[in-house]
Amino acid sequence: MAQRRLKHVLDELTPHTQSIGTLKLGDIAHEVHPSATPSRLPHSGEALLDIQDSFNLDNLHFMLQKFLLGQDIFLLSQPGLYARRLAMTFCSLINSEYEYIALHRDIGETELKQGREISAGGNLIYVDSSTVRAVKQGRILIIEGIEKAERGIMPVLNSLLEGREMNLDDGTHIIHSHRYSLLDTAGPTPSAKTFIPAHKNFRVIAIAAPVPPYPGYPLDPPFRSRFQALVSPCLPTDFSAQAPESSVDISCAISSVLAHLARLILTIHPALMHAPFVAWAMLSKQLEDADLEPLGSPHLTGDGDNLGLLGYRLASIERVDAQRVRITFEGIDSTSSVTVVVGAGPKPLLSFPFTDPGKLGFSATDRFMGLLTTMLQAHAIGWDISYVPPVLPSTASCSTSLLVQTFGTLLGYEVEDIHLYKELGGRELVMRRRILEGGATTWEPSPLVEGAWQGRLVHCSLSRLIQDREMELWGTKRIVTHASDEEKADGDLSVAHPSFRVISTASKSLPLKDWLADEHANMFLPVAAQPMGAAEERALLLQTGCPDATVQTLLAFAEKYRAGMTSDAVQKNRKLGTRALLRIARRVAGFPGDNNLRALLGRTILAEFLPTMEAMNLEELFQETGIKKRTPAFNPPPVVQEKVLCFPEPSDPYAVDGKPTLVPLFDGTRDPEGAASYVPHMDHFYDNSLQTGLMRDLAIDLELLGEHLVLLGNQSVQLLRRPREYIQLHRDTTVSQLMFQTVLEGGVIKYTDSPLLRAIALGRVIIIDEADKAAEHVVAIFRSLAGHGQLTLTDGRRVRRQRERDGDIVVHPSFRLILLANRPGYPFLGNHFLQVLGDNFSCHSVTNPDMLSERKLLSQLAPDLGEDLILRLVAAFQDLRHAYDSGTLTYPYSLRELINIVRHLEAYPDDSLETTIRNVFDFDVYKPDTIEKLASILDHHGLVVKNVGLDAARETSKKKVLDVQFEPQETKLSEPKFGKEDPDNEPHSGGNTWAGGTGGRDTAGLGGRGGYMRLFKGHDIKQIPDALKNDIPDHVKERAREMARQELARRLEELNMKAGEARGYGALLTAVDAHIAQLHDLLENLAAKEEERVWVKRQTDGELDDSRLTEGLTGEAAVYKRRGMEKPEMGRPQIKPKRIRFVFDISASMYRFQYDGRLKRSMETAVMLMETFERLTRKDKYVWDSGDEAEIPLVTADNPPTELHDRWKVVEKMETITQYTFAGDNTVDAIDKAVNEVAKFDADDWFVVTVTDANFSRYGITPEELQRVMTRHPKVHTALICIGEGAEALWLPKTLPGRSFRVSNTADIPAVLRSILSSMVDR
Repeated sequence: MAQRRLKHVLDELTPHTQSIGTLKLGDIAHEVHPSATPSRLPHSGEALLDIQDSFNLDNLHFMLQKFLLGQDIFLLSQPGLYARRLAMTFCSLINSEYEYIALHRDIGETELKQGREISAGGNLIYVDSSTVRAVKQGRILIIEGIEKAERGIMPVLNSLLEGREMNLDDGTHIIHSHRYSLLDTAGPTPSAKTFIPAHKNFRVIAIAAPVPPYPGYPLDPPFRSRFQALVSPCLPTDFSAQAPESSVDISCAISSVLAHLARLILTIHPALMHAPFVAWAMLSKQLEDADLEPLGSPHLTGDGDNLGLLGYRLASIERVDAQRVRITFEGIDSTSSVTVVVGAGPKPLLSFPFTDPGKLGFSATDRFMGLLTTMLQAHAIGWDISYVPPVLPSTASCSTSLLVQTFGTLLGYEVEDIHLYKELGGRELVMRRRILEGGATTWEPSPLVEGAWQGRLVHCSLSRLIQDREMELWGTKRIVTHASDEEKADGDLSVAHPSFRVISTASKSLPLKDWLADEHANMFLPVAAQPMGAAEERALLLQTGCPDATVQTLLAFAEKYRAGMTSDAVQKNRKLGTRALLRIARRVAGFPGDNNLRALLGRTILAEFLPTMEAMNLEELFQETGIKKRTPAFNPPPVVQEKVLCFPEPSDPYAVDGKPTLVPLFDGTRDPEGAASYVPHMDHFYDNSLQTGLMRDLAIDLELLGEHLVLLGNQSVQLLRRPREYIQLHRDTTVSQLMFQTVLEGGVIKYTDSPLLRAIALGRVIIIDEADKAAEHVVAIFRSLAGHGQLTLTDGRRVRRQRERDGDIVVHPSFRLILLANRPGYPFLGNHFLQVLGDNFSCHSVTNPDMLSERKLLSQLAPDLGEDLILRLVAAFQDLRHAYDSGTLTYPYSLRELINIVRHLEAYPDDSLETTIRNVFDFDVYKPDTIEKLASILDHHGLVVKNVGLDAARETSKKKVLDVQFEPQETKLSEPKFGKEDPDNEPHSGGNTWAGGTGGRDTAGLGGRGGYMRLFKGHDIKQIPDALKNDIPDHVKERAREMARQELARRLEELNMKAGEARGYGALLTAVDAHIAQLHDLLENLAAKEEERVWVKRQTDGELDDSRLTEGLTGEAAVYKRRGMEKPEMGRPQIKPKRIRFVFDISASMYRFQYDGRLKRSMETAVMLMETFERLTRKDKYVWDSGDEAEIPLVTADNPPTELHDRWKVVEKMETITQYTFAGDNTVDAIDKAVNEVAKFDADDWFVVTVTDANFSRYGITPEELQRVMTRHPKVHTALICIGEGAEALWLPKTLPGRSFRVSNTADIPAVLRSILSSMVDR
């Protein structure tokens, strides 16, 4: 106690730091003290708020009140920079040091408490985080992005906020300063080293956007209760223009602004790009009311001029000094101009105006120059740029990479490309771990930070760096806006280079609404992408030397194809961009004989694998554009001639100027090791026309045109004579694993190059197998590698086409990528990886050979097998594949299965055909419908197979094992009866007492004789000999049959169905059995796919995460990963049921014109839906209902038809209504009501599917009216199947592309609906 009192006295006598002045803010006065560490003060300069503004003063007054009360503050503000700058201004106002933490989804305890490092001597040291430094030094801790952190991590700070206490990993404890003053620190226990007082000036300022309306995680109540909130609902009047520093005053006449009003509006408010069109129309109307011109379309076309924002064009660029250039913008009238000096890079400038446009390597069209001028205007006023792709899912090229490259060369920038992917954590964007010789760990800057220091053009996002040019680095290092030379020399502070700029681009593979949010728009100046116009795209294609007529046909087809592409379809199908058209044009120009546009286009968009309805629509597009189908050419076998592989000219009557194709063979001296060890070996190749043609196409693309390949199909292929590396992807493959193989030697982590990097450096072919099994963000890295020859490795090295820096890995000219994958869709259900690859790969479908090629191949494989048998087998398998394509079979039988059958018959001629075929077909023995279809196809082709399926399998088993039979002691029969129910359900064998026994007599059961019904109770079945089963007196048989008929009638009566009704429902059911099976399998697999587990990282137990080995060496706990359900993205709903509503038109016309089968097909379709959804094991995954007219429900979501008689009543009701309803049509009203009703529910997805035979012209239904009701709710996916008179409306596909389907043959209705539902749900 004496020591404690003495300490208090000494503390009181210790002189306090002298204040440097008094801050008076309204009625509050606060003494301001000097800073102990000036480098931790705000260095934001002009980025601080204007303290003369009354709005800012009110907010600062509130914050000072709370600071003096010792309370923490929570700033709620819309996404942007105001709240952060308000906090910085407050720190500057009271001269308080600060620490800053930007939260993100991957933030962990290490970032909030203490990190670990290994020192040079191998000792473990602890490094305080920003939080701990703020508590110890009495600084203000600014935490931004509270809504981004998962709720489980913020409680780490709860005790610190509540009682200023925190336990640290190094064994010390932070405690409240008052509690620390009561400790006896002079005793034998070293309390002063164990307990650390929280500084009395420590405060927390938390910043977050309100949730909702903005996406994010809601606040944890205990965390929220520890703050005082300040809401900033709007910006001060003079703050909206507070952009990075600019000395430019860009203005122009209002007439020049109107010419580019749409682009200007989209730059100000980019969310309008993906907003419902009604919002754009309302804004256009308001501008008209203000005496301005209407906006026109939000989808900017390529037929623009060379003007940027506000009607200015780029006039000249000239160098001022090593870090600056002078840009001159010229007005429309050439009299007004603006000149500005801006930051630039050190490299030589690409002269402008262009002195020799022909040597640029690109066409500087008006559209291109207009976009480039807009980007240079953004640069001139100090903004970073976001080049936003068009909202339309499929367009011509937007010149994204070329714009970034040209922007950089015009300004002399060194461009730093940063590719963001899902695995990339927030910390990895800023810094990366490095292990020194001896095992010590340290940090080094990421390419983003290096770009900020060196003044590079970074093609990539971090809000504070972009908006304020400030960022927290490792340890106590920090990037600030301004710093003195002395502060820079100390090493803690650094300044972003004035020329540093960020350009953000995005893939078209994700809808804009998924990422173009307020936060992104506030960080950048958005520039709306502008696709090429038809004239520009045509000029580009003609430069390849392709004939003008071919180019015109390609563009006509592309225009129609792109117009019909929906945002749903583009997730899975090819987009047919400009790069794909260029590939076709180069192919036709280089090989005039290969002018089969139907085959080239079909290969590019993978027509072989399109769903039924999309294939039908594609066929219409081919007909509309005059692209005719040709008979496949015959391809003679290739021949090796000296140093080339010669493919003779195909026998094609349509070809002109056909010539042999000569492909140079690989020179083994260029890669001796690869030629000796990495060339794949194939024992045999059985020549056939189709696969020879495929090999020729691959050789042309790979060797002569220099393309990278994607091969999709039911089987893989092997390449000859080229050294190849191989990687097989799977669900757990990560981006890091594609780059490195990690090893731990002597406590030091080392990385060895992966096969991918070896192939890049040595010019080998890299085969990436099972590309559809890995996560999409993993496969996405191949897009940049194939398209631009760029890749940034996690160790800091870069892959580039030309060496730009030391350590760069140069892409060898012979390097090629070949991605192998299964065909898209069911039953493979791989990831939709095609969407992230773009048009950077040449796609080829590896299909099964045609009949002639298949016969030739099999004859070579089995020369002793009869030609007739081979022909029958080939024809049978062709029919099996047609059955799969039509939906009646659920498995795509490939050539592999047929080869296995033929090889077995060739090797073992004594084995029967029946036994051999079952080796392939026994997978489906428990699917009676499939077995029945298989049997009918085999029988049709004269393949004598007595029995396939479960009975055949059982029969085979009987022949191979001893026959086990049960011989009952008592065999006398009496009267057939049900028997007694055993309450304990014990097994009973023999006898005639218990119902459900086996091997007995008279009673209901299995394996016995004399009973009138089968009854299974789950026990082993004991069969009596067949002789006893057949030895039954006639009167007992007759009595059993009579009792069976009576029991069946009673059961039908319980089901409220008569025998005739049962037969009627059975007929409807039989007609759609195959469709039910395939739709059921698809929905079941999709439900299972949604619940597939992923690797959840940063766990404290599980399997060691090789990407966090360094953290493991330093002693961190969260270095494990384990399988678990993936958490939804921020702002996305949790996985909920999908809401589906089916609307059936059962009006008078359905009954009147039922001679064409439309009513019956609609009833069959209803049966297909009811049976499918009833059979699902996870019924909670899909909530569905059905109705017809606007008022009559057929099935309600809360009362689905679970019993057979309920489902019969539904179809009977459908037929009955058509007999009594009056003429008229309610299609539009029914769709409108269905869309509104479905949208009311909280769901994972929303669908409305309508089947109608409405005569649109008769009832005055206009395209605009139908489009309005089907697109009024953006979140509801709609589809319209038009039959009868409705199928005659030719305007449907143009008005509602991807949503309307004309079905002339009513027999196709079930198949079409199944195809539509499959495509809509599997997105």
